[in-house]
Amino acid sequence: MAVTAPAPVTHNPVVRIGSDILDEVRAKGTFPPGPTSFNLVRTRQFVNDPLSLLLPCYERYGPIFSLRIFHERFVFMLGPEANHFILVSNAPNFSWREGDLGQLIPLIGDGLLTIDGDYHRRARRIMLPAFHHGSIGAAAATMIAEVDRALDTWRVGETVDLYHWARELAMRIAMRALLGLDPDDGDSGSRAAHHFERALGFYGTGPGARMMRGPGSAWRRMISSRRVLDAIVYEEITRRREHPSEHATDILSMLMAARDELDDSGAAFTGEDGRPAGGELAGSGFSDEEIRHQMMTLGFAGHDTSTSTISFLLYELARHPAALERVVAEQDEVLGDASPTAAQLASGLPQLEMVLDETLRLYPPAWIGPRRALQQFEFAGHHVPARAYVAYSSWASHRLPEVFADPESFIPERFSPERKAALPKGAYVPFGAGSRTCIGMRFGQMEVKAVVTRLLQRFRPELPPGRTMRVRQMPTLSPTGGLEMVLRERA
Repeated sequence: MAVTAPAPVTHNPVVRIGSDILDEVRAKGTFPPGPTSFNLVRTRQFVNDPLSLLLPCYERYGPIFSLRIFHERFVFMLGPEANHFILVSNAPNFSWREGDLGQLIPLIGDGLLTIDGDYHRRARRIMLPAFHHGSIGAAAATMIAEVDRALDTWRVGETVDLYHWARELAMRIAMRALLGLDPDDGDSGSRAAHHFERALGFYGTGPGARMMRGPGSAWRRMISSRRVLDAIVYEEITRRREHPSEHATDILSMLMAARDELDDSGAAFTGEDGRPAGGELAGSGFSDEEIRHQMMTLGFAGHDTSTSTISFLLYELARHPAALERVVAEQDEVLGDASPTAAQLASGLPQLEMVLDETLRLYPPAWIGPRRALQQFEFAGHHVPARAYVAYSSWASHRLPEVFADPESFIPERFSPERKAALPKGAYVPFGAGSRTCIGMRFGQMEVKAVVTRLLQRFRPELPPGRTMRVRQMPTLSPTGGLEMVLRERA
């Protein structure tokens, strides 16, 4: 049986709101308890500081509760068991596309974040080889080269906006490692970088601004930049189909060459030796449109997340000199002045690994996982009707004191190999879990480690006196207003 593309969804905000209200009216059965009156103050509070709502509701109602945000009644599920229920044990009952992630479709299309079921499973099978250890390792040299180039402009004593520096750097890495484009070419690479940033700006606006569709709106700017990006990506796909290269290592080239190892009936394509057959016999590949969707998805999912994690990690190290000294001492012992290899970045720097894990606990970039229940279900003694909006929040779950003692403190040692292995299922989910664990997880982790390692081999960034940080939530967690740091000489 052939796997078909998903049906389109509406992006008309008025139609969406009306449909949501009708679904709630028609819902059979009761919802879990919680504050569900229409309340603009609560909506504003959720937009500005969601933890101040989610954690008190957890303390009052337990691991499942209802919360109305603007017009939508959300069922929030927090804690290890709730995370495991949504992400693993009952994952097929929760749709990504029909949840709020569907709002990403106008930019990224039908990529891994916005598809479900057999169509998602096929896409993930085709994409997985491009994200194996060996494939990701090939991108390490690109990452190191771009970091060193960006650091060459820095001078001791300067004050830099580390967040915006990391954002530009992450975009350059994405252009080269994902698309194989040169961001300095003055043509496709530089235009793609500019318009991708411009398009992402739509998802950084407030709920009201995202509803506007008129001239000059963020929506119109996003659509305009999407057209430019589409032209660049399709032109590059056509060029490579006409002039294929056996030596290209960027993700775009890998996705163009990838084939599904299963036929439409679910049986494996096999050669005479019983193994998956190669070449054109190895199953279906992506169409040009599918490649476009997946490349836009990877750019969206990887760009903001890496930038924010680099910023938060260096912010916490600047506030915790003992942890910084352990990371620096490890660098001196393992690397000296040499650039790290892909193998060292993957598993050869355990102190940095623990710091990264703790940073992702405190600041998981994809902090909320909005879904929609396909069928009614029961959890923790409460009924949830079909079609209900359901969400887990790694940001809130990672700050439950019964799971992580002293949750507001930065304690990398809590992620030593032994303590990490002892965590309950679902306790730590910065990249999701189960069959939909972030496919770019290793790529993102390697990028963060490469940037932080090369930076700390040359400088010691410090926070200006009295500098505090506020966190904004859209489209991913990031420092509000950037993150200025002073460059000191590395001892």
